[in-house]
Amino acid sequence: MPSSKSLLATARTDVPASIVVALVALPLCLGVALASGAPLFSGVIAGIVGGIVVGALSRSSLSVSGPAAGLTVIVLTAIESLPSFQVFTLAVMLAGVLQLGFSFTKAGILAEFVPSSVITGMLAAIGLILILKQIPHAVGFDAEAEGIFEFSTEAGVNTFSRIAESLTGSITPGATIIALVSLVFLFWWDAARPKQGPLRFVPGPLVVVLIGVLGNALLGAVKPEWQLAAKHLVQVPKAANPSEFIALFSLPDFTAIGTGAVWTTAATLAIVASLESLLSVKAVDEIDPKRRTTDKNWELMAQGGGNIVSGLIGGLPVTSVIVRSSANVDAGADSKLSTILHGTWLLVSVALIPAVLNLIPLSALAAVLIATGYKLTKPKLYIARFKQGWTQFVPLVVTVVAILFTDLLEGIMIGMVVGFVFVIGRNFRTAITVAHDGDDWLVRARRNLYFIHKYELQERLGLVPDGANLMIDLTSTSYVDLDNIDIINAFIKNAQYRGIGVVVRGDIADRSAPLIDAPVSGVRFV
Repeated sequence: MPSSKSLLATARTDVPASIVVALVALPLCLGVALASGAPLFSGVIAGIVGGIVVGALSRSSLSVSGPAAGLTVIVLTAIESLPSFQVFTLAVMLAGVLQLGFSFTKAGILAEFVPSSVITGMLAAIGLILILKQIPHAVGFDAEAEGIFEFSTEAGVNTFSRIAESLTGSITPGATIIALVSLVFLFWWDAARPKQGPLRFVPGPLVVVLIGVLGNALLGAVKPEWQLAAKHLVQVPKAANPSEFIALFSLPDFTAIGTGAVWTTAATLAIVASLESLLSVKAVDEIDPKRRTTDKNWELMAQGGGNIVSGLIGGLPVTSVIVRSSANVDAGADSKLSTILHGTWLLVSVALIPAVLNLIPLSALAAVLIATGYKLTKPKLYIARFKQGWTQFVPLVVTVVAILFTDLLEGIMIGMVVGFVFVIGRNFRTAITVAHDGDDWLVRARRNLYFIHKYELQERLGLVPDGANLMIDLTSTSYVDLDNIDIINAFIKNAQYRGIGVVVRGDIADRSAPLIDAPVSGVRFV
């Protein structure tokens, strides 16, 4: 049991961090819902469920779940093709059931096969995308919904053309001033925040939100034409009374449970949401200051439980989301209390104070995301990987570029292909060395031998001349696959006809097959 002192210390960091994450998550939830063609409140529902339900079930200390930008195209297509939104939420619920199945089959282990350079590239790419996508919002050009991270849209507009459009004729003075003041404060606060005293628990993003609200009110008093209109502010759906608020939630249409299209949608959502969650949780573990490791199979169970609940009450599918998780880490969270509380604040605020939330300028939140993005893609990150060599630097850069010009999952797949090419290339490096002194020869395996080492082993053994004394040293291996065992056996059997004395060094009890099928003269094991 943690002590009361440690619980108090955790609360001091997690409570303010949870408020920051809720403020960042709210417009993203609305933006994902808008881009998905779903009711706006369905995105908020997914955010609430991702915080409270997934947060409670998950064993990740810092991961934050909610509606994901990576699913918008799939969700939009599904909503347009299925008979109703209630049928779609049935598919969301069934996707959660399938994710529980993935958990029981230990599918979470797949995340461990992603090269670290690709994970780092994913974080860096998301950092760049945050900066690029939030520049238009920072200057008051809010034509694109918050939370959308694809490079191009069906209308032919892409990230860079959107920036150019926003900077060449759509700058809103009030939004720009609020964003600039907010950014200056955030970077100053990171450097100047005191190490002791109560102020060390004050997160910069929370102050930025106050700067935005008060700054916009001040503009209204001093220069009304620069005051931000409602389209430049957060827009939370408002209910006039409790019954209207409850009506924003809805049950799935269970009559469609036998429809093939529903199960196809459910399977698609389950697979893509699981992949995105596993990658996000893996990335969050990388940036956790305490470097804690999350049980990936348990995480699939938590995500499945979240999607079951979200679908049951009318929400979008949920995944672990790196943007919100990064904001959580950046805000100083220490445990999953922050995640759970962020979902609680979302629920309480949209139920009780939607009018107050609708005073927050999008440009202030854009400043928060730009600062978060910078921390994910600092130049020193690229320099560190460059110093580690091309096998780390190239997959990183390819992943960043691929994600930047496609989308998250497609870019990660491209990065993984390149990363695996380098992994295979490393394994093709010399695994077997040869040395000799006169008639005394040594063939040594420096690491485990797999099928890709067959040619190398054959080539090295082929160098041994007739009449030599050969030692085959396997002491550095813990595994030699059957193909290589066959090559060694064949050489040993042939050695007696060539006058070669063979000594095999190393414990062969744990090999995939025994060396030599029967005793051969001139061979001994040490």
